Amino acid sequence: MFHDLWLNFTHNLFKPLLLFFYMGFAVPLLKVQFEFPKVLYQGLTMYLLIAIGWHGGEELANVSEEEFLESLGFMGLGFVVNFCIGILAYLILRVVTNLRKIDAATVAGYYGSDSAGTFVTCLGVLTAANISFAPYMPVMLAVMEVPGCLVALTLISHFRREGMDSNGYLPGEKGYDYAQLEESQRFADDEIHQPTADHDATGEHTSTSVTHAAATSHGAPKSKSFLSPKVLHEIFLNPGLFLLFGGILIGYVSRLQGASVTEADDKLFVMLFQGFLCLFLLEMGITACRRLHDLRHAGWPFIAFGLLAPNLFATIGILSAHVYSHVLGVPFDLGTYALFSVLCAAASYIAVPAVQRLAIPEASPTLPLAASLGLTFTYNVTIGIPIYIEIAKAVTSYWPVA
Repeated sequence: MFHDLWLNFTHNLFKPLLLFFYMGFAVPLLKVQFEFPKVLYQGLTMYLLIAIGWHGGEELANVSEEEFLESLGFMGLGFVVNFCIGILAYLILRVVTNLRKIDAATVAGYYGSDSAGTFVTCLGVLTAANISFAPYMPVMLAVMEVPGCLVALTLISHFRREGMDSNGYLPGEKGYDYAQLEESQRFADDEIHQPTADHDATGEHTSTSVTHAAATSHGAPKSKSFLSPKVLHEIFLNPGLFLLFGGILIGYVSRLQGASVTEADDKLFVMLFQGFLCLFLLEMGITACRRLHDLRHAGWPFIAFGLLAPNLFATIGILSAHVYSHVLGVPFDLGTYALFSVLCAAASYIAVPAVQRLAIPEASPTLPLAASLGLTFTYNVTIGIPIYIEIAKAVTSYWPVA
């Protein structure tokens, strides 16, 4: 196993995909005066998401009814597994690090989601190695992005009910604003039931009560609904999910009309995929290296979490997928295990940051991205993927599906 792991590691280490990543990683280290054009990065991200969806939709159009039902079960499993991984990440962070509860919850949300960049890199590795995988895996990328958002929002909602202040500190944490809590309680006790003069639309004199908004105007933390329409819209209709699902739908509908209908478009969305992915990884290398600076004050336990936790989460994913394979009585392709493992091991850097910006402004904006991009993404695309492939080989070899 270790011999195979070393061969896989050295074989993947110098593929064009990773060489482009290394080149990008070297840009900040060597202080090269180069900035990857933001518009080009946005265009590459848009292309990759649509291309993943397009190819996945084409493959879905060819699956049997039995495979389609299998995929539905797998999607449900993926959702549950990533939700549990988010909770597990929070518990681990609370034990091994000194992060505030709100920051631990936010980081856990990142790890309960997935990473499109890691997924497309794994796709590139599997394609180059001619390793097959289930055609519905691109749909899994979309489904498994949501649980992390829900984990973070659930925990933060609980913290707000516990009295979290406007800076994200909870009672008992160093830096907590007790004066703000006392003022909030005073306004709640003294003013919430006091009638105030007001006039309704008809001009008649009416009596109303001072709401919680009155208290918040005097410095109390604002209450943000877990089910806010804006937050739900950001979770389920963020640009990444929209482009991915749009690509799946277009590819599916187009392929149903015959291979000749999609043949011309495949030259863009399939044949050029690897080249565009190389450029994407160049930018990701630059960003990952720059994010490492944010870890200077995080502490070694947090850094260790970003590098070691993906192995645990990937193993949980592989074992869960293999149990599901036994339930079905159908062995999965090696590539299916590999893709599912990276969906479990990766951390978000697109969807959850957008939700954080909208619904969790009190949390640190740098620590979660430093861990997900600077540590976990770098680890997964260089070392993690070959390790996960070997773990999958070992699990399927020692516990074969009858």
